[in-house]
Amino acid sequence: MINIGIYGYGNLAKGVLKAVKKNSDFNVVGIFSRRDPKKLKEENKEVNFYSVDEVLSFKDKIDVMIMCGGSKSDLPQQSPLIVSNFNIVDSFDTHQMITEHFDNVNKNALVSKHVGIISVGWDPGMFSLNRIIFDSILPDGNTYTFWGKGVSQGHSDAIRRIDGVLDARQYTIPIDSTLEEVRSGNGKKYSAREMHKRECYVVAKEGADKARIEQEIKTMPYYFADYDTTVHFITKEELDKNHSGIPHGGFVIRSGETSEGVNHVLEYRLKLDSNPEFTASILVAYARACVKMYKRGEYGCKTVFDVAPKDLSNLDYQNLIAHKL
Repeated sequence: MINIGIYGYGNLAKGVLKAVKKNSDFNVVGIFSRRDPKKLKEENKEVNFYSVDEVLSFKDKIDVMIMCGGSKSDLPQQSPLIVSNFNIVDSFDTHQMITEHFDNVNKNALVSKHVGIISVGWDPGMFSLNRIIFDSILPDGNTYTFWGKGVSQGHSDAIRRIDGVLDARQYTIPIDSTLEEVRSGNGKKYSAREMHKRECYVVAKEGADKARIEQEIKTMPYYFADYDTTVHFITKEELDKNHSGIPHGGFVIRSGETSEGVNHVLEYRLKLDSNPEFTASILVAYARACVKMYKRGEYGCKTVFDVAPKDLSNLDYQNLIAHKL
């Protein structure tokens, strides 16, 4: 039995609780939150809640901590801190900052001799694996990643952090004409703006400066500045009625040739009813791998590139060979 802790309690953490129910080798020791544990317990009586201030008292009771904070401002501080005392997995997804995040987690993980697997999810994560496999198989070609149409948790969270924003949803939308051109195997390269657009639905607090909020969204580096972004201000009622779901998905496509005139197109697709539930399911699988790696004496920061597929499964190796190979 793998004893896990969950750090944070939002949509992703709730997804982890659902994923654990599908995996009989996991036990949730507790959820650690900045909010009042007593109030959270009233919301969900099936799990124990604790203050983040109590986390160190669970050092010997938790095999791996699943980090469920946001990438904008939570995980950059929380993951290096928690890996100093626990094995962790996180879903840090700001691609341009992954190298810096890796270094910060690795520094503390090497000292504490724990395993910290970062950027676990579907992108980065599952898409990353397909990019490296596709690129290796077809070294002469181009790789394209399309996201959506769907709600981005990280981008929606980034908007909600803006002063004056009550709530928000952000949709990432592939540009259909570019997607079809890529599938034709034309081998062209495209800018971020040519591949996606972003659509934001924002509930502003009463009296907030909407023009300033819109400007902050459209100029936000790493998130919106490189894309054509549309901002819609709507009521909380409209948001709850029309944007309560969290679907997502996307494609990794590689086109290339193995010899002159012999072309191939490889495609990996995800179509998700719930972005956080699927991401949570990936985190749980990698939490299993994290514990296996730690028990073998491995430590330091890792990514999905470092994890053997067999470590994700709860089946023994002979079973995997017999039924999955």
